[in-house]
Amino acid sequence: MIPARLTRGLLRGLEWVANPALAGLAFCALALGVVTWLPALAAAGHALSRWRDDGDQRCFVATFRSFPRYWATLWRHGLVSTAVAAVLVANLVFLAEQASLFAFVLLTAQAGIAAALIPYHFALAAVAARDRPGDWRRAAVLLAFGSARRGLALLAAALVVPALTLPLTVGPLLFGPTIPLLVAIGFAGRA
Repeated sequence: MIPARLTRGLLRGLEWVANPALAGLAFCALALGVVTWLPALAAAGHALSRWRDDGDQRCFVATFRSFPRYWATLWRHGLVSTAVAAVLVANLVFLAEQASLFAFVLLTAQAGIAAALIPYHFALAAVAARDRPGDWRRAAVLLAFGSARRGLALLAAALVVPALTLPLTVGPLLFGPTIPLLVAIGFAGRA
């Protein structure tokens, strides 16, 4: 017989796997519209924030319920960010095939811009998820770049988590957006 205390501890530990996975699943479903990824990320952040702060276990449903509010606010930003990401990827692919020093300099500049956009967007989703009034973009810049440690931690989480969850078939899809988002939410809660 397993002691009740151990059982409760195991169930609490499994919450840290299940709730990010469920929020990630809802994010993937909502992000199928390509330009809907940023509002979907903020909605997943809202659900994860409610789970962390209030113990609300309905991360999957809460992501879908909060999506319309974030869609109304963030769809333009998501559209611009998607276009910028497409241009950056095209530039990176083109410049990687070139053999000149000038192309290498431009390649590193493009990679730097891409590396800066990753923590910014996770910070934007985390700031929006906290539901505090104000300028979310400015607060996201402060959250992502106000401290070098925070920015590097967000970038590292965004790059390392998908690689670590690669052995799971859908691990990068479920945990790739939500674990870095939890890191950003944690930083936003302390800021």
